[in-house]
Amino acid sequence: MPDLLDLEAYDYELPRDLIAQYPLPERSSSRLLQLDRATGSISHLHFGDIVDLLHPGDVLVVNESKVIPARLYGTKANGTRVEILLLNRLEGSTWKCLVHPGKRLKSPQWLDFSPRLRGWVSTADAEGLREIEFENAANYWQEVEKVGHVPLPPYIQRPDENSDRQTYQTVYAREPGSVAAPTAGLHFTDELLQTLKTKGVDICKVVLHVGMGTFLPVKCQRIDQHKMHSEFCSISEATAEAVNAAKSDGKRVIAVGSTSIRTLETFWQDGRLQSGSRWTDIFIYPGIELHAADALVTNFHLPKSSLLMMISAFAGYDLIRRAYQEAVEQRYRFFSYGDAMLIT
Repeated sequence: MPDLLDLEAYDYELPRDLIAQYPLPERSSSRLLQLDRATGSISHLHFGDIVDLLHPGDVLVVNESKVIPARLYGTKANGTRVEILLLNRLEGSTWKCLVHPGKRLKSPQWLDFSPRLRGWVSTADAEGLREIEFENAANYWQEVEKVGHVPLPPYIQRPDENSDRQTYQTVYAREPGSVAAPTAGLHFTDELLQTLKTKGVDICKVVLHVGMGTFLPVKCQRIDQHKMHSEFCSISEATAEAVNAAKSDGKRVIAVGSTSIRTLETFWQDGRLQSGSRWTDIFIYPGIELHAADALVTNFHLPKSSLLMMISAFAGYDLIRRAYQEAVEQRYRFFSYGDAMLIT
């Protein structure tokens, strides 16, 4: 058994051609690898088969955060082009952001993004983060929606397209605020969700706005020294009550994606799920005990990522290593636009 606090334990070989560059035409036609924690068995299915794997009384927890067009391309007064990635709103029209390449913006200055959108950008702090304050605070967001780009992750090696505004978004997204999609939810269609409801599955919603904390690489060799960036999350009273009732009745709670399970664990206290809103920097890795979810829908994650560490905590390191090896051998599609896994 390797040292599970060593970053190298979470590395694996992945052929580049298995990294999905586009989604499948039909969301629910993705493949689904089912991993049974009790028996260690692995089954190869299609995502639509999840209807047969969920039972009446199960609670399916989804993250209804909506991806914003967070990537903006601006120009300095001298015409130099600069890329801005919005991270989270601070107040009014002021946002925390990243600048690329940062060396092109060594002093605070204005950037123009369109004839109707400009912003004042600060210098970088110790973490390389900046603040941008947009002019026309009353209606600046309408212009961001027009000129902003879908912030596709760097392993999708193509420019964003108009279709990504729909496909890189869950069908139940409602609350704008994420700079990356909660991708496990991309496989659900309205029809599939309705079928689950008709079967008696209770679909409950949480919010976690995906920011830097989810997608930044782990750089510490000892993973327990890694510090997650804070992300805003919330749980309604209705969702807390539904989850607590399911736990009391012996029904399953199935989290859709790492963001849902991190939100659940953030609000788990004294054996019950609490409601409320807060910032969370929770980091789940082997050795951290999980309480709320009994099953997890997830995608296949990058080597050495905090997401891979989280599912290793949930399912066990050895089982995840074996499942990923089989997924590679069976040529599953990986990462955001790839296939899915159901861990029960």
